[in-house]
Amino acid sequence: MQLTEAQRATLRAIADTFIPTLPAPAGASDPAYWAQAGAAGIDLDKMAEALSAQPEGAQQEFQQLLKLLDSPALGLTWFGALRPFVRLDAGQREKLLQSWASSNLPQLRKGFHALRKLCVFLYYGGSVPEAAELVWEAIGYAGPQVPAETVEPAPAARPLTTLQLTQDVTYDCDVLVIGSGAGGGVIAGELAAAGHDVLVLEKGPYFHGSDFSQREVDMLGTLYDARGTLGTQDGGVAILAGSCLGGGTTVNWAGAFRTPDYVLQEWAREHQVPHFTSMEFKQSLDAVSRTLGVNIDYARHNGQNQALLDGSRKLGQEVKLIPRNERHPTDSSDEHFAGMGYSCFGDRHGVKQGTLNTYLQTAFEHGARLLCDAEVARVTVAQGRATGAEATHTTADGRQVRVTVRARRVVVAGGAIQTPALLLRSGLRHPHLGQHLHLHPTVVVSGIYQQLMNAWHGPMMSVVNDGFTMLDGTNFGAKLETPPAHPGLMSMVMPWTSGRQHKELMHQASHIGSFIVLTRDRDGGRVSIDKHGQALIDYSLSDFDRHNMLRGVRAAADIQVAAGARTVLLPHGTLPLLHAENGRLLNPEVLDNLANLSWKANQFGLYSAHQMSTCRMGGDAATHPASPTGELYEVKNLFVADGSAFPACSGVNPMLTIMAVAHYTAQQLKASTPATGQVMAAAV
Repeated sequence: MQLTEAQRATLRAIADTFIPTLPAPAGASDPAYWAQAGAAGIDLDKMAEALSAQPEGAQQEFQQLLKLLDSPALGLTWFGALRPFVRLDAGQREKLLQSWASSNLPQLRKGFHALRKLCVFLYYGGSVPEAAELVWEAIGYAGPQVPAETVEPAPAARPLTTLQLTQDVTYDCDVLVIGSGAGGGVIAGELAAAGHDVLVLEKGPYFHGSDFSQREVDMLGTLYDARGTLGTQDGGVAILAGSCLGGGTTVNWAGAFRTPDYVLQEWAREHQVPHFTSMEFKQSLDAVSRTLGVNIDYARHNGQNQALLDGSRKLGQEVKLIPRNERHPTDSSDEHFAGMGYSCFGDRHGVKQGTLNTYLQTAFEHGARLLCDAEVARVTVAQGRATGAEATHTTADGRQVRVTVRARRVVVAGGAIQTPALLLRSGLRHPHLGQHLHLHPTVVVSGIYQQLMNAWHGPMMSVVNDGFTMLDGTNFGAKLETPPAHPGLMSMVMPWTSGRQHKELMHQASHIGSFIVLTRDRDGGRVSIDKHGQALIDYSLSDFDRHNMLRGVRAAADIQVAAGARTVLLPHGTLPLLHAENGRLLNPEVLDNLANLSWKANQFGLYSAHQMSTCRMGGDAATHPASPTGELYEVKNLFVADGSAFPACSGVNPMLTIMAVAHYTAQQLKASTPATGQVMAAAV
């Protein structure tokens, strides 16, 4: 997406309104922080790149938004002066944005949040390094934990060698695996080790070691789907989904939760998938846990995890350590501890044991071919059977070459957003394909503490409170965990009611500890495609799920207070604040009134890092696109092996469940499909 000079001027003015120049407080040691305005720290070219990753309709909508901002008719949206945004004074500009934030018109609220998220993330996340250094020093953020003398490794030093194409190509293989994350990586490793000729196509790039710069803007823009800007069509839910070799396992928070028994029983019973309660599926869970080295051997927690632990225990609530797929040295040095907080931008040191370091390594060692930067246009189908795929590979110098694959079996593992989009592009028409989208809708409850929290250091999530997961006698509720906390992500999550309020809040970033309320949603959304085949996401939080979410918000707020937070920020856009002294809440009526607020899209911050169930497996072919083996009812030899196959929402961070589903599916494929070598031996 190209920005005109007029549009750039408008966006610079907007950035300066979200992050204004302010007089420094008396005695401040960092006057430059207060003096620097938003435009100085925002790279508009990076903004344009992010916008270019959106579906065409969203790009056109943003162009219309910029056109409105450059028109005198803008005044009609806030009953103000009939002038373009750049001709308003600073006070008028802020009043306009405040008016949009609370508008009854969904389009204006959506426009406000789109502009807000882009501006504050690019500013605090470091899109202009020189400006970011000034900000980070003022807020106490250490920045990337990268030695200045680090030398980038030569490509040959990488443990995996990926295919490098210069022209159109056709491949033949036993099994084509589309996607390389928790699902695709396991399928590739298991089948390659069993002698199958495996080809893996991955939409994202291959990064290893020092390729992971730990710079927030750069890594989210490179390693995440839609350059980190994936979201629902109404803008109400921001979605994080890995898009790189190793997929979500390369960038996730390393929580290795086993699927709760009550969820497995529900899936087996309500969706006619009995193997979820079988010994075989348990063995799959055990197998992937061993391969990932899942453990609870870490020695300490970061500030916000310690607060969740301490506050929960003071209230008499049980907390548990989160099993993690990371290696932990016995000395637990400060350097190692700090560096673990950056692995949501990729792990420089090989501590996190995702598919990149495990199953994909096994696949490569057994002859699997890996092609990155390859976007699959469609799965090819003939006479009701999958025969391969057509893709486009982007070369290192930016050229696009065509890739044709002929395969005996095709396994789609692109995640619960891209898997149904690909299948729909490929002509599949099952009525439930793309339906039942679950997102674990998540809100953030933050506390401001007197002591330093430095929440960006240490394991991102090491403690969980499960006391609110089964509410009112149901299998639905919320988990209380902690999120990654770096300035760009934090600035998006922190409510904005004025430029001063937000800048003052970010100045306290090193004293902020956040909990997330991760809701097991009963009622889902859907994924469809536009005329170009790009994924469109629709999701609205139901009354039932919002009720459970707010129960979790109240619990999280109580724990923040018990842990010693002086101020608690609640997730609604009107910024209700709780005040506390000595572990006692001073204004409980604010919590009592939460349910009476309006909770429409873009009136509060809602996020998702887990997407599930859009190609769900089950025993009823009329209501489930995939069979219990993962094979699609509609097309033979075509399988799904990612979170889209979940019969319903998992209720826990889904990595280990996805890997177990893929492992189980791989065993079925081994049993039903002899490897090429086995076929040749039989022929002899």
